[in-house]
Amino acid sequence: MNTNQINYLNIGLMILSCIVAFIMPFELFLFSYAILGPLHYLTEITWLHKRQCFSPGKKDFILLGILALLITIPNVLPYFYFMWGPKDTDGHIIMTAEIDSFFTFISHSVSAIIFVAFAGSAILIITKETVKRVVGFLILAIIGYAFHSEKFMFILFAVLLPTLVHVYLFTGAFILTGALKSKSTSGILSLVVFIVCTASLFLLFPHVITSPSPYAEKTYDATFFMYSQQLFDAFLHIEATRNMIYFSSTGIILARFVAFAYTYHYLNWFSKTSIIKWHQVPRKSLITVLVLWLLSVALYISDYKTGIMALFLLSFIHVVFEFPLNFQSFKDIGIELKRRLKPGKT
Repeated sequence: MNTNQINYLNIGLMILSCIVAFIMPFELFLFSYAILGPLHYLTEITWLHKRQCFSPGKKDFILLGILALLITIPNVLPYFYFMWGPKDTDGHIIMTAEIDSFFTFISHSVSAIIFVAFAGSAILIITKETVKRVVGFLILAIIGYAFHSEKFMFILFAVLLPTLVHVYLFTGAFILTGALKSKSTSGILSLVVFIVCTASLFLLFPHVITSPSPYAEKTYDATFFMYSQQLFDAFLHIEATRNMIYFSSTGIILARFVAFAYTYHYLNWFSKTSIIKWHQVPRKSLITVLVLWLLSVALYISDYKTGIMALFLLSFIHVVFEFPLNFQSFKDIGIELKRRLKPGKT
C-alpha cells in the first residue's frame, strides 16, 4: 500500500473506532486492551529494539529496559503479595504498618521513575557523551525524588503519560508528522478526521448513557475502576463514584474517549505495516511473537486482571522504548513547521 492508501485506511479506522466507542465504550476498551494490546507491545518492542529505540547509543535500550522494570515492580508487587503473601490463622493477608508504608513508598516512586525515563530519553537524544548523560540523569533523579510524593507528579507521569498521552497525544503527533512530511491531502485529511472524531466524542449525544454489560462492569471493577477515578480526579478534581463512572454523561464521555484513543492507537500501528515493516523479522521471531500473543490472550480470557499484571512489564517496555521516538517526532514537527514559517517559503 502507498502512503495515500494507508492514510485513507486510517481515516476509515478512525471513524470505525469512533462509532464503536459511541455504542459500547467499556466493552471496546476491554477488548482492545486485551486482544490488540499484547500484539502491539510485542511487535513494537521488536521493531524499536531493531532500530536502537531511535536513540544514538547502541546500548541505550538496556537503560530504558531497566527503567521499565523499575516502574513495573512497584505496580505488580502488591498484587502478587495479596495473592500469595503470608496469611493469619483466619486466612487474611498479613498487612503490618511497615509493609503498608513500604508499598506506599514504592507506589509514590513510580511517578519519579517515569519522569526520569521520559526526560532522560531527551538527554539520550541530545548527547552521546557519557559524562553529560550521567550528570543529566543524576539531576533528573534528584528532581524526581524531590517531587515524587506530589499529586501533580503522580497525575502527570503515573496516570496520564503512559496512558492517554501515549495512546492519544503521541499518536496525534505521529499523524501530524506524517502530514507535514508528505504534504499530501490525504495526510492532512487524516489529521482533520482525527480531531473531528475526538470532538464528536465529547459533543455528540452527551446525555446518551451506554451502560456496560454485566461482564464489562465486573471486569472493569476489578481492573480499571481506579484508573477511571484517577481520570476524574485529574480532569475534574472530584472523587468519582460508581454511578458517575458507569451511569453519568461525564463517565460515558470519558469512557468513549479512552476506548477510541486506545483502539485507534493499536489499529494505527497495524495499518502501517507496509511502511513501518515491523513484520520483517526472522521467521522464528515472528512465530515467537504470535505464540506469546496467543498465550497472552488466553491469560486475559481466563482472568483479566492476572493478564494485566503478567503483561505489565511488556506494556511499560513498549511505552518507555518509544520515548526517544516521541521526542524525535516533536523535533521533526518543529523542523517542518520552521520550514513553512520561514520568510519567503512558499
